[in-house]
Amino acid sequence: MSTIKFTLIQTALVWEDKGANLETLSKKIMAIEEPTEIIILPEMFTTGFSMQPALFAETMEGPTVDWMRRLAEVKKSIITGSIMMEENGQYYNRLIWMLPNGQLGYYDKRHLFAFAGEDQHYQAGQKRLIASVKGWKINLQICYDLRFPVWARQQINENNESEYDVLLYVANWPEKRNHAWKTLLTARAIENQCYTIGVNRVGLDGNNIMHSGDSMVAGPLGEILYHCAYEEDIFHITLQKEELTKTRTQFPFWKDADFFHID
Repeated sequence: MSTIKFTLIQTALVWEDKGANLETLSKKIMAIEEPTEIIILPEMFTTGFSMQPALFAETMEGPTVDWMRRLAEVKKSIITGSIMMEENGQYYNRLIWMLPNGQLGYYDKRHLFAFAGEDQHYQAGQKRLIASVKGWKINLQICYDLRFPVWARQQINENNESEYDVLLYVANWPEKRNHAWKTLLTARAIENQCYTIGVNRVGLDGNNIMHSGDSMVAGPLGEILYHCAYEEDIFHITLQKEELTKTRTQFPFWKDADFFHID
């Protein structure tokens, strides 16, 4: 059965300093020696969770997308994470899914964090992005989306095939609510019978908010395969399709699920 390898980069971010963050991340990515298929960076990895898109947002032809394209080609890996994006006079918290061949997909954050005013500065996305890699399907989401299970809910098609195999969140999730982060990542894995990956930042941001990281990988039964708090870390994990299939076959809870449609 197939495998897929992810590299999680849990890192501190310099507040609203693109140059410093890209320099640091370049060094971390280039230092990865072993082959990996997908490299995951946190939410807003060039700036931290800033509400200043008028100052820092880029376009799809901007330097950060170009940076991702060059590194993905060099490392022969997919690189993903979110940045501030401007399009047609609107701003988005946009996850970029950059392929080694220079092609890309993107997902605009659906659920904007009104508690911090994100909804006052950014537009909400309307479509999910489920990427395909080596026969694996990966549902890409951002931070606050984690609190809304309907947006992530697994759908089963007429052939009894799952919509996706991995649910991936990039985040700037604060330490003071890290219990919710860890609990919800586990819950999403259990209820959707999938692997769930959450990649968060560490350190203080420009609003003096602490981030504990707590990046995690949970298996389809909710078992914790990786967890790291407070420290910067680069972690490689290979997921097994055989284990996923075994779980879904042995515990076919998906057969009892409610079917619904998201507009």
